[in-house]
Amino acid sequence: MSGERRDGRIVIVGASLAGLRAAETLREEGFGGTLTLVGDEPRPPYDRPPLSKQVLLGRVRAQDVGLPGRRDVDARWRLGVAAVGLDPIGKQVLLADGERLPFDRLLIATGTRARPWPNPEEAALDGVMTLRTADDAARLAERLDAGPRRVLVIGAGFTGSEIASACRERGFEVTVAERGPSPLVGALGGALGALAATVQRAHGVDLRCGVTVTSLRGRDGRLIGAEFSDGSRIEADIAVVALGAVRNTEWLADAGLAAGPRGVACDAGCRAFNMYGIVTDDVFVAGDVARFPHPLFEYQILALEHWGNAVAQAEVAAHNMVSPGPCRRPHLTVPAFWSSQFGLNIKSVGVPTFSDQVVVAQGSLRERRLVAVYGYRGRVTAAVGVNRAKWLGYYQGLIETAAPFPPRPGAADPPASGVPVPSDVPSPQTLSHGPTVALTGHVPDRRLTLVRHD
Repeated sequence: MSGERRDGRIVIVGASLAGLRAAETLREEGFGGTLTLVGDEPRPPYDRPPLSKQVLLGRVRAQDVGLPGRRDVDARWRLGVAAVGLDPIGKQVLLADGERLPFDRLLIATGTRARPWPNPEEAALDGVMTLRTADDAARLAERLDAGPRRVLVIGAGFTGSEIASACRERGFEVTVAERGPSPLVGALGGALGALAATVQRAHGVDLRCGVTVTSLRGRDGRLIGAEFSDGSRIEADIAVVALGAVRNTEWLADAGLAAGPRGVACDAGCRAFNMYGIVTDDVFVAGDVARFPHPLFEYQILALEHWGNAVAQAEVAAHNMVSPGPCRRPHLTVPAFWSSQFGLNIKSVGVPTFSDQVVVAQGSLRERRLVAVYGYRGRVTAAVGVNRAKWLGYYQGLIETAAPFPPRPGAADPPASGVPVPSDVPSPQTLSHGPTVALTGHVPDRRLTLVRHD
């Protein structure tokens, strides 16, 4: 590491998983300068996956899901205060309390927040909730402990489906509303989406696909029910809005970066692009808020809401922040995520939405124990295991080597018929839930102007 990059001032905006792991990596790699972490929540970093699982099941309290640190980061923590602006010329981060934090290098790791219910008056009804933060989970768990008559879940992505699963496991009546054709279809495509629908209904969920919630009804400020686009109505005490995530980029509106609703664009080394597509050398991005190119997926710009990606990308960003150019490395980790719901253990490697075909390579949909392999233009791009995770390492190797699709027989107990079918990944515009992997493509900044030199 060069001496000039070993010292100085580094500010990390975002004090969750990516921010913490980046801070730890900076210290592990010998950074001895001043380190400041900024977080808009007042609590130290905590783990989010348990919020929609163990916390709602009453097995863990929301305040007990803290992230264990790998080492002391010797940092100044500015918790409970949001960043509201960035001055890229003066190299300062402006905080909501008026403080200006000077930096030599900046890491943006502000993540996402839950997309709110679009009608503010209905969103303010007692009983209308979202689930993203530990406080959200604590409030929802408290309401579930009170024994609601019915829970309405709006959106059947992974978060919505996990919430519905926990509520059914606790014995509550549950209605799930999804504008798309099936749960999880935006992440896994048609075949596994159909399986998810079958499983949810088998577990007693009142699953309504192809419909939207047109209004949430209240009385005396409390939620009493909902109306649907097909004209039907239900009564409900709780409505959990699970319409995907909003990336926290508003504070960068005047920073001149390639930042917008789909995230902050960066190169494979986590260096942010400015609004003209020129890479910066002092602003880095990691975690859910980042959009980055991946060579395994034809350099598509990806935005991932995955635990493992946040860790891996944060480590790459931190390494590159303190390393000279020739020693920097790219973020090439194969995306991976997992979910547990309705008795299914779902694990994925690669990008299932980057596909045109899918084949059940092991097991069967009928047994609800299988590996589905996805392909795009004749090569393997993803694999999803349902109650069969041990083979995913094998398929990850196929993804990393751009192996031909459909895959050759080589795994144990292949299915009787391994005929590929269309992967049937719908347009995100047709879904209630947001995908956890977004192929965000190129979205020119609306403020981009042509600079002429006469």
